[in-house]
This record gives sequence, structure tokens and C-alpha cells, in this order.
Amino acid sequence: RDLNSVLFNAQYSELFEYPAGLVRVGGSIRDAMRYQAERGDFGPGDKDDLIEQVVAPYRKGEAASCERAIAGSGRTLQVNVAPTPDGGYVSIFTDITELKRAEKELAEKEAHLRVALDHMPGGMAFDDRDLNYVLFNARYSELLEYPDGLVRVGGSLRDALRYQADRGDFGPGDKDDLIEQVCATYRKGEAASFQRAIAGSGRTLQVNVAPTPEGGYVTIVTDITERKRAEEALLEAKQQSEDASKLVAEKNRMLESLSSQLSKYLSPQVYASIFSGEQSVEIASKRKKLTVFFSDIADFMGTTDSLEPEGLTDLLNHYLTEMSKIALDHGATIDKYVGDAIIAFFGDPETRGVKEDARACVNMAIAMQRRMRELRSEWLDMGLERPFEVRIGINTGFCTVGNFGSEDRMDYTIIGNQVNLAARLESLAEVGGILLAHETHSLVKDTVMAEEGDTLTVKGFAKPVRTYSVVGLYDDLAEQGRIIRKDQEGLALKIDRDKLTKKGKAEAIKAIKDALSQLED
Repeated sequence: RDLNSVLFNAQYSELFEYPAGLVRVGGSIRDAMRYQAERGDFGPGDKDDLIEQVVAPYRKGEAASCERAIAGSGRTLQVNVAPTPDGGYVSIFTDITELKRAEKELAEKEAHLRVALDHMPGGMAFDDRDLNYVLFNARYSELLEYPDGLVRVGGSLRDALRYQADRGDFGPGDKDDLIEQVCATYRKGEAASFQRAIAGSGRTLQVNVAPTPEGGYVTIVTDITERKRAEEALLEAKQQSEDASKLVAEKNRMLESLSSQLSKYLSPQVYASIFSGEQSVEIASKRKKLTVFFSDIADFMGTTDSLEPEGLTDLLNHYLTEMSKIALDHGATIDKYVGDAIIAFFGDPETRGVKEDARACVNMAIAMQRRMRELRSEWLDMGLERPFEVRIGINTGFCTVGNFGSEDRMDYTIIGNQVNLAARLESLAEVGGILLAHETHSLVKDTVMAEEGDTLTVKGFAKPVRTYSVVGLYDDLAEQGRIIRKDQEGLALKIDRDKLTKKGKAEAIKAIKDALSQLED
């Protein structure tokens, strides 16, 4: 009761890094506290006052708990004090340095996760096995048009479903039965997908529900009024544990799994730059020379007007998937899908140099058209009367690239006249063709054969724009026997065999012989 030490173990002095002999039977703990105060453990201030503040919990006669940092060591101790029946005190000290470090690491990962969630194009909610909200993003409430505060951590999904039932989203019928039907979809323990109309708004949402291994549920909501389909539902796990260390480890695993799934909603380059910290998540942009790619399906409505919605969805998603694989293989940053159109660019956030970026883009376009010829054959065999045919436009120039939008919702995209020119080139390209602007052609002309076409008068450009239709890669055309091409120091020879008439072939042979005779002289 007089704060003199009666009993202690060796760990007590070791944890506090006391010098030998400072703590002894009969010695006052005030001496130990003064040592700590002089070392700086209690922070700045009058040392006697600081010691009295530490001693105060003992005198209250109640259990108390606090954390204590050891100055200069970087370690943190958990201090628990409890009174004994005879007026004394028991103190337990535990090193929680690693736990504090793990908690800090978890908080940083949760912050990165929140950034990624808020940049998803769709809404996401994670519910536990009792259908209570654990995690969600702002887009979830926006898409379902819930009032503020209806969706909250710990809140019940049933309250949100009741709001939808009252609004008329589930159609006519007993509201409790309608809510139970929705809940039954979750309880099946199987992945499910369905569409939901928002009463009065004219909008339709795609809802994908998937169970987690721990018995919870992940819900992904996507507006399909403008977008025809959402990405695959993402999975997340949350494992409860009483042991603090195991809980932290499990949360880390859960966040890593969720982050991996979220990467499907962002271009790989943008996702990597956000999570590595190379790119800040704020409204900002920069001017940069990029190669911009636009493609769409020629006469999309006429081609698909005889298809049922389900068949059209499968066909369009098959097309977009095949094209996206080629785009990612060539290092493209996929900006967005707008219906049947694909917008991508090269040069940000990663670049191999303006020339190599342009070459990669044109090589990608050629690979896409090659794959489209294969797909058209497959689709014809499947019974599709008018398989898709694609037009592509490519331009190189300075664009504004970065995050555009609001503080709460933004997109990483590109804007500017050079972007508009790429879109214009795409609209004027031949069906199954690739149309290049002059600067792009000048960057790839060593490896790509193209024919100059009409010049364009484009709003925002003072001079007419020269255009070039891609024939193919020189190496491929030579392998196919369509051209003869030899390039070396002092020699540049190209013969287009497809365009040679019988007379033209004879004239070409004569011209080559004349050149040989001059060279031999």
C-alpha cells in the first residue's frame, strides 16, 4: 500500500530496461518511475508532476490499463494495474510492440483498400452470415438510391430491402414474402446473378451475389442501363478470431484477396501505380504525348437486331474479352468500354518511348483484326448470319491524361483534340481496316506498310490531316509472299506483288536490271 516492491520477476526489469539493483524488495517504485521520467518515457513536463500522474491510478483502488512507450528503444508496453484485497497492487507488463506494428500495417492496407473501392465503377457490399453490413463503398448506396444513413456498418441488409420493397423495386405482392425471396438467394450458399429495376428512375441494375468461405456474402451492383454488363463478382473473406495476432493475419489475407479481385475493375498499370504509391489518388492531370486507340463494331445495331438480349450479351462479352487479352498482352492502358467501343492508349502510366508505344499500338491493332477474322469464322459456324467486323483508328499526339471527376468519384482517362482525332479516324476507317494519322505513320513506317488515303478536315486542327490505311507488317507480308523487301545500308527495296500487273512486273524487272547495271559499273 506504500508503493514499495514486495515481489517481482526478472522480466519486469528487462521490459523497462532498468539498471541492475534499481528494483529490489522493499525499494520504492517511485525510484523506478523517476528513472523513467528522466529517460523521457513520460514525455515533457515537470518530472514530479509526471510521476504523480502515473502513481494516481494505483491510489484509486481500481483496475486500470494504459500503454507506455520506452524512450529510445521503439518498444511499447501494455500496463495493467489491479488492487489486492489487503491494499497492495499487482502490475502486469506485456511487450505489444509487434502487435502495434501489425495494427499500423493493417490500417495502411485498409486505407489503400478504401481508395480502390471508391474507384470501382460499380457498387460493392460485404455482409456477414447474419446479413449485416461489414464493408461497402459509396457507389453502392448511390446506385440503389438509398437515403443517407440507411446503409451503415452493423446495419441489417433487411432494412435496405424493406426500403426497396416499399419503393416498389420488387414488384407487387406481400412485402415480407418479397424480402424473404431476396434473402433466400443469399442463403443458398451459391453464386447468383439477377437484374433489378429501380422503381421510378428508369434504371436497371445488374446484381451479382457470391458467398465467401467464412459464410458471408459479397454483392456487386452495376448500372447496366448504359453499360451492358459488369465484371465478375469479387470475393472477400472475413475470419473472426479472439487471438489478436491471428485476427491481424487473417485481415491481411482478406485485404490481399480483395485487392486482387479489385484489380479486375482497373487497368493493370493504373491499379499497380495506385497500390505502389507511385500515383496519388487526387484530381490531377498532365500533358503527355500518347498513342490513342479507338475501335468499334461496324453497324452494330444492324448486326445484332435479330439477336436475343442474352445471346447479344454473351457475344459482346466474348468479343470484348478476346480484344482485351490482346490489348493487355501489348501493354495497352484500357481507358473504358463504351457499349461495343474500346478506348485505349499507350504512353501512360508506363511508357517505352513514343516510337515504341506507337509500334506496340499498331501491332496490337493488327493482332486484333487477325483475331477478328478467326472469330468471324467461328461465329459463322455457330449460326450467326452477320458476324462482327471492326474499324480501328489510331493517332499520336499530346493529350491531357489523369484523374477527372469529383473528390468522391473520379476516372483515370484522357481528353483533348488528339483523342477526338483518333475517334474521327475510327469512324472513317474501312470495315475491317486500321486508319492512322500522319504522326503515327511516321513512327511506325519502318515496320508497317500503309497506303496514304484522303486528307481530313477536322475541327480543332488548322491544317488538313493526312491519313494512312494499314496493309500489314512488312515481315508478315514478306513471309506471305505479298511483297519483296530488302533494307540495308545504302539500299531500300520494296516491291508490292499484289499491285503488279503483267506489264508492271516486266517494267519492274527492267528497272531492277537497269539499277544492277549501274551498280556494277
